Amino acid sequence: MERHGAWIDGQEVASGEWSRVINPATEEVIAEAAVLDAAAVDSAVAAARRALPAWRQASPGERSMALHRWADILAGRAQEIAAVETRQTGKPIRMSREFDVAFSIDNLRFFAAAARLPSGTAQAEFAAGVSSRVRREPIGVAAGIAPWNYPLNMAVWKAGPALAAGNTMVLKPASNTPLTALILAEAARQAGIPDGVLNVVTGPGRVLGDRLAAHPDVGIISVTGDTETGISVMKRASQTVKRLHLELGGKAPFVVFEDADLDAAVQGALFGAFINSGQDCTAATRIYVEDGIFGTFMDRFVEQVDQIRVGDPGMEETEMGPLISRAHRERIVQHVLAAREMGAQVAVGGERYPSQEFPAGFYYPPTVLYHVDQSWPIVQQEVFGPVVVVLSFRGEAQAIQLANDSPYGLAASVWTQDVQRAERMARAIEAGTVWINDHITIVSEMPHGGFKQSGFGKDMSHYALEDYTVLKHVMTNLTHEPTKPWQFIRLKG
Repeated sequence: MERHGAWIDGQEVASGEWSRVINPATEEVIAEAAVLDAAAVDSAVAAARRALPAWRQASPGERSMALHRWADILAGRAQEIAAVETRQTGKPIRMSREFDVAFSIDNLRFFAAAARLPSGTAQAEFAAGVSSRVRREPIGVAAGIAPWNYPLNMAVWKAGPALAAGNTMVLKPASNTPLTALILAEAARQAGIPDGVLNVVTGPGRVLGDRLAAHPDVGIISVTGDTETGISVMKRASQTVKRLHLELGGKAPFVVFEDADLDAAVQGALFGAFINSGQDCTAATRIYVEDGIFGTFMDRFVEQVDQIRVGDPGMEETEMGPLISRAHRERIVQHVLAAREMGAQVAVGGERYPSQEFPAGFYYPPTVLYHVDQSWPIVQQEVFGPVVVVLSFRGEAQAIQLANDSPYGLAASVWTQDVQRAERMARAIEAGTVWINDHITIVSEMPHGGFKQSGFGKDMSHYALEDYTVLKHVMTNLTHEPTKPWQFIRLKG
């Protein structure tokens, strides 16, 4: 059995207790990770504080080159990392290889380049005799809490901008998916990033996450997770008035108008709803279809959902793997059961796979529900699995009302060939990302983040770099005069 220690101050750190990492497709234990305590978090934060002066004083070019070397090392280990990501998450190997690993490397390369962007504003004189300029400086020690659905990618979304801006970091991966975060830390050291700049602590969130949120030496904490986790972190972070960067839950509306390219919309819904087994905060979970094409859309969509290839995530042809855990699958089962008891109809899926089809693994079929009410929990609450609800609407005004009728506001998409309508919808929908005739696509150069209970702060893009900096106004006296005309308190004698 492989055992992996945490990573503090450039060294692997073991403990007296170990947690199991389980392959969701086979239910086999594939590794064990060290279970740290609050004292170990304090050690990691102390290491990050020691490393901070030298790292923040390094030139942008030096930090940039270090991040480029880091990305190069990950690229050289891409196949290995993809295999590890698939084994610990259950996501299809093609997705791990072509998105999670490839996109993480692209993110790092973007932030390596962004580290060299000029910061602040041009110097100017806004008052007689004095000149002002604005500096952007690193906040200090950053804490990152990454989720289990995109372990590597979310770790990079936090570490990339934090380190590029001159901060040091303590990263806590999810307890059931720590392996690629540990590889990330090892690769950072190989790239010449100084010890203590990136530390990875493993163990339960209720201990490690709570300590990071309350720690007085942590200047900012970045969390990707559900909204309840974000609320808990906010409460603890308030004790030290630290900055927050929260990417939380989502319940993305997918709005299809009568004039939409139906083939494109069905394909968009198929991929947008069931990517990563629906364990995606931007997944298309609420599909709204205009009355005139509702039946046609449903027929085509359900036919395609029924053909999704579910199976061994290690196989190239697999399109959807298992859920992350038995407990999470049971949560999905209960969501669907409750909706059915309220009157929801099942178009496809909706039941556990028979044991002879999947004797092991936390599999659940792609599921489409209809005849649901907008107010029901299955429409309002984040299910975070391969479960989609389809509802109808009449006209643009109702489409906007339904799309915005949610506590979340992370992402949405609009499907129409009317350019003016598309722009009106994009302006009216309350979401951090609105796709037009697309869903899920993201790029390193553009920001990702939410409205409402989906949190605040932006991942990716130069806006993420700004989130990990603090503004400082520097004012310089340009004269040699000891006093100014407007100073009414003067030297005496």
